[in-house]
Amino acid sequence: MTQTTTPTSAPARAEWTGQFGFIISAIGSAVGLGNIWRFPGVAYENGGGAFLIPYIVALLTAGIPILFLDYAIGHRFRGSAPLALRRLAGKLGEGIGWFQVMICVFIAIYYTAVLAWASSYFVFSFDLKWGEDAAQYFTGEYLQLADAPFTLDFVPAVLVPLILMWIVALVVLGAGVVKGVQRLNMIAIPLLVAGFLVLVVRALFLPGAADGLNALFTPDFAALADPSVWVAAYSQIFFSLSVAFGIMMTYSSYRRRRSNMTAPGLVVAFGNSSFEILAGVGVFATLGFFAHQQGVAVADLEGLKGVGLAFMTFPAIATQMPGGEIFGALFFGALTLAGLTSMISIMEVILAGVMDKFGLTRKRAVYGIGGVLAVISVVLFGTSSGLTALDTIDNWANNIGIVASAVVMTITVLWIRRAGRELSGHLSVLSTFKVGRVWLFCVSVLGPVVLGYMLIVTVIDLVREPFSGYDGGYLLIVGWGSIALMIIGSVVLTLSPWRYNPDRFTPWPALPGAKTTRDPGPAPASHAAPPAAPESEETAR
Repeated sequence: MTQTTTPTSAPARAEWTGQFGFIISAIGSAVGLGNIWRFPGVAYENGGGAFLIPYIVALLTAGIPILFLDYAIGHRFRGSAPLALRRLAGKLGEGIGWFQVMICVFIAIYYTAVLAWASSYFVFSFDLKWGEDAAQYFTGEYLQLADAPFTLDFVPAVLVPLILMWIVALVVLGAGVVKGVQRLNMIAIPLLVAGFLVLVVRALFLPGAADGLNALFTPDFAALADPSVWVAAYSQIFFSLSVAFGIMMTYSSYRRRRSNMTAPGLVVAFGNSSFEILAGVGVFATLGFFAHQQGVAVADLEGLKGVGLAFMTFPAIATQMPGGEIFGALFFGALTLAGLTSMISIMEVILAGVMDKFGLTRKRAVYGIGGVLAVISVVLFGTSSGLTALDTIDNWANNIGIVASAVVMTITVLWIRRAGRELSGHLSVLSTFKVGRVWLFCVSVLGPVVLGYMLIVTVIDLVREPFSGYDGGYLLIVGWGSIALMIIGSVVLTLSPWRYNPDRFTPWPALPGAKTTRDPGPAPASHAAPPAAPESEETAR
């Protein structure tokens, strides 16, 4: 009788092919829909050219430091957000990691809907299908937006591209970190940059483009005295760089043991910000043309950011523009590529966490977990009430979930666990750009204080005044209910048993004063995979 044996070690961790593969994938995650439709409007509303001052300060004091923190945790502790934070800060850390995974679950189910809209509008661009009234077409004929907060009236025009986008995303993820995620970014990011550059150059030569750029970049230095402007700058940097909800932690865990961490981080951070400014130039040059055509000032235009800018204002502009079909295709093609690469990174956080915890193969995780999320996404956002749900969940997941995650993570890791020196030592030992006391101050003091203030102000505003004028009961169920489900999910997943013992692990390299002690293992050779974790506590003993 043949006796079957259970595997005693976890599979080897996937790795990027090299530094460029990591950088291009991290940029693909950071450059998303918010770069194109959020930054220009936020800058315009908060001092124009003067906004670049708090924006750069926020980048240097919060964006890059917290990006480095994510890199250090993911790379040193070789895991998804739940696994890496478990190895660093025990079960409390694991719970924070699962909260970040749950944030990504909620973002993934609505982000794909926006991706579906963008891909639809890419096709619509070739004959300007939205006609003369782009706003009415988007909410009426295309979305068939209902007055009821929740319906099961499926909209075929949305349903079909939504299903197709999920299929594309799952196929890419199923192919693996290198053959799927990295390969997609290698193709998509150059196409995105090239296409958007063509769009920007075309926009700069439109009548009225200079008026649009003046509206964006004319500095209002008086705005710098308004605390809300600084909060807006920190908020933009924070959300744009994809920090504190597991993405960069997961991506850095796929880097080889001997890898420069900080220099690529600077490339990713400044590359992301450069694309945001490029997007601002292109968007406002185009808005200047639109204002010129309407005979009004740019300030009198409506829909200068968000969904309104992308799916109402820009289609209306394309209708009035010579060669509008090509311009529309470039814009919505860029939105689709930016959204797809970000969507892949969001899903990778979820899949990596599940694979690490339950020992699932990538195929089972992708098509099992991904399939369930796809069904939920279709039911919620393939219907005539999809826009309302998207608007609500997006606000709570980003402005409450991610900010709360960052505050709790930094306090746990840097104040309770007191791992600042260990993490700064890890980055400095491996990297050409060293970090030290300034970095520690930014992530352990300045970051939590600023983000904590942002969180408190946001909660007060949401309690004081119903978001977007929606019904209070609906916001309680969908908005605050989303946060409640994130917390419940993170607790349940934390209490679930591990397939492999996560604590049999030795961080490398060894650092003086590092408090982390795990089951001893040999120091890895260059480019070696991390030590495999055994299956159970009993095996570890």
